[in-house]
Amino acid sequence: MMDQAQSLRQLVSSQDSKRSNGGEATARIITVCSGKGGVGKSNFTLNFALALKAMGKRVLLFDADIGMANIDVLMGVSSKYNLYHLLKREAEIDQIIQLGPNSLPFIAGGSGMDELFSLSDSDLNYFTSQIAQIADSMDFILFDTGAGLSKETMKFITSADDCLVVTTPEPTAITDAYALMKVVHNSHPEVAFKLIVNQAGDEKEATATSDRIRMAADRFLQLSIPFLGYISADTHVVQAVKKQIPFSMAFPNSAAAKDIQRLTLSYLACSPKEISKLQGIKGFISKWLKRSK
Repeated sequence: MMDQAQSLRQLVSSQDSKRSNGGEATARIITVCSGKGGVGKSNFTLNFALALKAMGKRVLLFDADIGMANIDVLMGVSSKYNLYHLLKREAEIDQIIQLGPNSLPFIAGGSGMDELFSLSDSDLNYFTSQIAQIADSMDFILFDTGAGLSKETMKFITSADDCLVVTTPEPTAITDAYALMKVVHNSHPEVAFKLIVNQAGDEKEATATSDRIRMAADRFLQLSIPFLGYISADTHVVQAVKKQIPFSMAFPNSAAAKDIQRLTLSYLACSPKEISKLQGIKGFISKWLKRSK
């Protein structure tokens, strides 16, 4: 059976072939965030990544929640290495990247994120070159950040190409999602937000939730926020979490699984076409570190 390192090398090799034949090499960097915890942000990120991959996109999922990393738990995958081992040169990139369901490459969260802000130039160059070995082979890189607006999350949001904000119809979730976008927009008006409503009772409730946030943003911030879609409140999601299998794979015919497919198609349809404006992983890391000074 093919081991993980070999699988990753073949993934990179196949994309290198694509680039040599005129394919695009620059990944779109996406940060997924939420105003508060408990809205299903990580579950959304995981299933969104799998949906992108199922549609033929090359995706790298990065668990950037420093305090409560749980992407690996949702997949039922044990992670031997994380970012810390790469920063300390105790492991190379093909060792810290794990393969989840459907061979989805991901980097587990945990310790190591804070280390990035105190690297020497030599260590930073090493880190960037290691990440670029895989990142340059991807179409999308997703960062699942912590809930709320910590300093670390702010850096991810303001350094990415896109920011997906996940909320629910719960009033506190709506208020906190709007507050997050307001704070970010006031200091970084260039950030491009897109809105997702999770755990919606039906389309009407999802639309009403979206409208509340979007109308407030338009009126008070002069900010237009696209609504990507919603994910139904579905008991299959809870069952999948207990099984530690992504709901889109455990229950592919469920309402939530169909919703994530529609939402993903909506994202691909509304994503900017100007690939030349994408910064790539090196530009993202450079911008991210500047935010730390």
